[in-house]
Order: sequence, then C-alpha cells, then structure tokens
Amino acid sequence: MLVSLSIRNLAVVESVDVHFHQGFHVLTGETGAGKSIIIDALVLISGGRGAADLVRFGCDKAEMEALFELPAGHPVWEVLHKLGIRGDADEHLLIRRELTSSGKSTSRINGQLVNLSMLREVGEHIVNIHGQHEPQNLLRTDRHLVLLDTYGDSIIGPVKSRYREKYSAFVKAEKELRELQESSQKSYQMLDMYRFQLDEIASAGLQTGEDELLAEERVKLSHSEKMMDAVVGAYELLQGQHGLDAISSAAAMMEDISHYDSKGLQPITEQIQSAYYQLEDAAFQLRSYREQIEFNPERLQEVEQRLALIAGLRRKYGDSVEQILEYYKKIEHETDMLENKDERLEKLTAQRDKLLAELLTEADTLSTVRKQCAEDLAIQVERELKDLQMERTSLRVRMDLLEDPRGYEWNGRKIRPTKQGIDNAEFLISANPGEPLRPLGKIASGGEMSRVMLALKSIFARHDQIPVLIFDEVDTGVSGRAAQSIAEKLCKLSSVCQVFSITHLPQVACMADSQYLIEKTVYDGRTMTQVEELSDEGRVKELARMLGGVEITEKTLHHAQEMLNLAQAQKREELRPE
Repeated sequence: MLVSLSIRNLAVVESVDVHFHQGFHVLTGETGAGKSIIIDALVLISGGRGAADLVRFGCDKAEMEALFELPAGHPVWEVLHKLGIRGDADEHLLIRRELTSSGKSTSRINGQLVNLSMLREVGEHIVNIHGQHEPQNLLRTDRHLVLLDTYGDSIIGPVKSRYREKYSAFVKAEKELRELQESSQKSYQMLDMYRFQLDEIASAGLQTGEDELLAEERVKLSHSEKMMDAVVGAYELLQGQHGLDAISSAAAMMEDISHYDSKGLQPITEQIQSAYYQLEDAAFQLRSYREQIEFNPERLQEVEQRLALIAGLRRKYGDSVEQILEYYKKIEHETDMLENKDERLEKLTAQRDKLLAELLTEADTLSTVRKQCAEDLAIQVERELKDLQMERTSLRVRMDLLEDPRGYEWNGRKIRPTKQGIDNAEFLISANPGEPLRPLGKIASGGEMSRVMLALKSIFARHDQIPVLIFDEVDTGVSGRAAQSIAEKLCKLSSVCQVFSITHLPQVACMADSQYLIEKTVYDGRTMTQVEELSDEGRVKELARMLGGVEITEKTLHHAQEMLNLAQAQKREELRPE
C-alpha cells in the first residue's frame, strides 16, 4: 500500500505531505482545485514522463517522494533484485523523483539512482492509474493476451511453461538449420582452407606445454660450456685443500676446545660442523650434475628448429600451444559439418520437423485452455458489469490464430509460432442487445467506458497483485443508480488492494474509508493547493457541499449525514468480506 506522499513545488502545490491508509480513499474538491496534481505526482513516481511546465513557477525543481509498504511475496522485490537495487520486505520501499525547470529528471529507489526505464519497470508493479482520457493497457489489443494469461495463470501457466520449453528447443534447431542452409560457395572455400590448416597443425604433432619445455632446454644447451666450467670449478674448490679439508680441520680445532666454554663455543662448533656436511652434500650434487651436462650442437639445432615451427603456428593460430590445439578442435568440428553438410541438413530438418510437431501440439493445448479461460473471463466480466447497471452488456474474448503466409502448415493454415503461442486475443463488447461486438476502444459513451474499465480492473486486480489502483474521475458521465454501483464496486475492490478515486459524486465519496479535501487558496499573491484528511464532521460538510453546491443548509447537512450513515451500514453488512 501507499503509506505517504510528499510533493514540493509541483504546479500549484507548494508543499503537501499526505498519509494514507488501507481501503478506499476519495479525493474531492471544487473543479480546478488541483486534485489531478496528486495523480500527476503518482504518475511521475511510477515512471511517467515529466515536463518542465509541471515545476511551480519561480522554482528550480519539483520533488515527489512516495513511501510504500509491500508484503514479502510481492513481485516488485524480485524486480528490484534483478535491477540490482537494494530492497527488503521488512522495510518500506521509498521512491523519489525530482524534475527540474529545464526538464531534466532524477529518480531514486531506496536511495539508489535509477534511470526512467528502471523506475517504470518498478512502478508498473505497484501503481495502476486509470484516467478518463488516458490510453490504458486494457484498450491495447496487444496486451489482451497477456491479460488473459494473467487471469487464467493457474490453468494456463503450467501449459505455457511446457510450450516455452519446446519453443526454445525448436528455435534453436531452426536457427542451426537456417545457418547451415545459408552456407554456400563460401563454405566450400572455407573447407579447403580448414583442410590445409588441419594438415599443417596435425603434421606438427604438438604436445601441450611443449614450447615451454623446449625453451628451457634451449637455454641449457646454449650455455652448456659455461655451466660445465662453473660446476667443475666450484667442485674443485670445495674438494681442494682450502675447501672441505680446511673446514674439517677448523671443526676439529673447535671441538678440542669447546668443552672449556661449552656455552660460548659449542654453538659455533655445531655451526661449522653443519656447514661442512651441507657443503659436502653440495659437492656430491655438483659431481652428479657435471655428468649430466650435455654438449650437443645437433640437439640445439633441433630445438631451435622446433621452436621456430611452433612460433610460426602461434602467429597464425594462437598465442600458445594450448590455443593452437583448441583452434584445431574447432576447425575439425567445422570441417566435419561442411564435409557432411547434406547429411547434416537432412538430420537437422528431421529434428526441426519433430520439434515443430511437438510444439504445435502443445500450442494447440495452450489455445484450448486459453479459450476455456476466455469464456470464464467473459462470464466474470458480464457479472461485474451487471453489478454496474450494465446487465445487457456482452463481452467476448475473440481468439484468432497468428497466421503468416511464410509460416508453417497446420490444419490447412499457415501459422507462425511465437514465444506466447499461436494465439491472438482481443476483448470485444456489445453495450446493447442487437448491437455487434466491437473493440473496447469503440465504446461511444464515456460512462460505459468507465464502468467497463472498472469491471475489468476489478477482475484483474485479484490476479496482477498491483497494490495501488487509482481512478481519475472514473464516475464521469454516470449518475443515479449507476453512480451508486460504481461506488459499491470501488469499495469491494478496496478489499484486495488500496483504491484511490477522484470524484465529484457524493454517492461515491460517502462509500470511502478515508476522504481528502483538495482546496486551492491564494496567499501573498500566490495560488497554492492544500490537501486535508477530513474528520467525520469534515466529511459531512464536504458531502453537503457536493450535494447542494455553494449554499450548505441544515437539510443538506442532514442529507449528507444520512448518506454517510447508510454507506457505513451498507459496508458493514454487504460489501466487506466475512
């Protein structure tokens, strides 16, 4: 739910802070008082485009801030996670939007900067606004199939999930087949080149890590003479009279006197003895290493030639032997595909046709369950419309196949499967008996349009989990019993989500759980709009104004109080869930 809304310097609003509650809210006030500015603020909060002329005259920027409280399982938390925005169901969701006088916009969600598309993606999950003259998703035929799937998700969802798995496999097979079919003379030219490269790499007989081992061997072979001189010299020094013999004599001398001062001389004696043993071991190792040093100019030449060959292959096929061998495997696979192209084509075509048959079978199942849900949806909408004094109105969901002359043959028709299936859905309506079914946008009466939108939203609100629904003068063009039925429907709808309605009708206002008065005043030569949450007494006065106009009499006050009492009694007895 929307917990609070703060607005600064938006149009005629200088500063407004409003707190909201659960249930049904109405915003009332004189025409032109600025009621729609509250809606404009929420449009901006939910990702709508702003304009510089919305900033209050003489101010640098307009600021809007909305605080939402949403349950742990709400879809918006998953959206926030996907967008990399911090969010926790144990805390409120804070959205802030700034609009400068130059037309630039800044948006933040939980303090993190976001762009407009990210804000819109979050906003569409928490706020849904219906205005009398605004284009709505419900009027967009390209959205009708999505709405139908949302309505029947418990039945359609599992079938659609299976269909999408098969669709992914089919698309992958079709793409591979198309790529193979599109290869032509160029492929055969590539085949010749691949064969040459395979021969060149294979004839080299490369081994993983070979180049590093050869480089080490080349260094030793290139410096074998110098290494021999150094090793022999070091060995002879160690074995000479000034080497190990001298250290052995020194150790014996120290051992003879160490008992005179064991604390001072014994550690030194042990160090000399240890050094002797280490140097003796080093001398043995030098003697062994001397035997391994190889003078082999022929082997050095072989190593140089091998390294030159590897260097040539590296310039062509990779920076290391490992990369060259990886490239070899890759072109070996490509060569196999090209050499067996016809066989591969036949195999892929059979695989694609098999997957297509499975896909179309699942698509047919999906179409069947959609038609079942479409019939149920039509019954539900007509029931809602009956409550809204449109009992003679008929609604149907027309289901058509997505035909394409270049598509696939299916039951004598050419169709093109998409990720959504093979169906197209459109809501059609007939407002009066004897009239043909027409698209929703063809409804002539504004009052009828408002009630149809309300009926549809009443149904979809139970499925799409949008917590805040806002109706901007949804009751325009209706009166009498129709107005009362709209009020009752809005009240019932508020049991599953938070509902806001701008209204001029007392029949609607009296059914609200909370009422806010929007007033325009002039202070110090500037016009400003104020928002006040009305007490019970304030509601009676505002209802009396809505009933009687400028003059508020005892009769209108009494009538207003009576309307309010009757509305409260009706909500307790009939409209709230048990």
